[in-house]
Amino acid sequence: WDETHFGKMGSYYINRTFFFDVHPPLGKMLIGLAGYLSGYDGTFPFQKPGDRYEQHNYMGMRGVRLCRLVLSWLAFLAFQYRGLLLELSKSLPAALLTAFILIFDTGCITLSQYILLDPILMFFLMGAVLSMVKCNSCADRPFSASWWFWLSLTGVNLAGAMGVKFVGLFVVLLVGLNTIYDLWDLLGNLSLSLVMFGKHLLARVLCLIVLPLTLYTAMFAVHFTVLNKSGPGDGFFSSAFQSQLIGNNLHNVSIPE
Repeated sequence: WDETHFGKMGSYYINRTFFFDVHPPLGKMLIGLAGYLSGYDGTFPFQKPGDRYEQHNYMGMRGVRLCRLVLSWLAFLAFQYRGLLLELSKSLPAALLTAFILIFDTGCITLSQYILLDPILMFFLMGAVLSMVKCNSCADRPFSASWWFWLSLTGVNLAGAMGVKFVGLFVVLLVGLNTIYDLWDLLGNLSLSLVMFGKHLLARVLCLIVLPLTLYTAMFAVHFTVLNKSGPGDGFFSSAFQSQLIGNNLHNVSIPE
């Protein structure tokens, strides 16, 4: 059922047809992009689960290029040198075991076969946690190139997680609590001047608040720019907005304030 749901929305992006959905747009835009790049023309109706795709080139939106790719990266993120589990546990066997579990987990294997948002969400969730842990490991050399890189990448992954599904808020909460703990620890460091503490605070505001919000807003800017044709989502928006959609009954009609 979910594949029918999100596959249809991928088609909407390819056809530039406006629609409304409860989830933010990033995951569905990536599904549509994968379909477009792999030669899918957006013509399959996705009317009900179980319909045969026949000659339609749907594999790009399924696991071959997108979902299977991002899930395979989860194992790499778990195992990569000084990666997430290796950084947290300092144990090579623990990192190996986690990568093995991810590779052979039935749920992950199943998710990688269909057109779903979950693999993309899982990628950004783990990416955010990995970036946070790597940034913490650079605490002894603040404001270095690696410190800025991992802090900024944490913000990018937070925007990605929130841009796929709102349950990404949980990783935002995790990173937020870690940041509060980190700042509280810095505030209690008597050898650190208030000016330096202010720099730490400003860096986190820029990378973990301003950057994610900017990227999150940019996703919707792309969403509304691409979907410029009338579709099933018109009725959720104002008459003034509908007048901007090609093919709508109100298109180019003068709408009084």
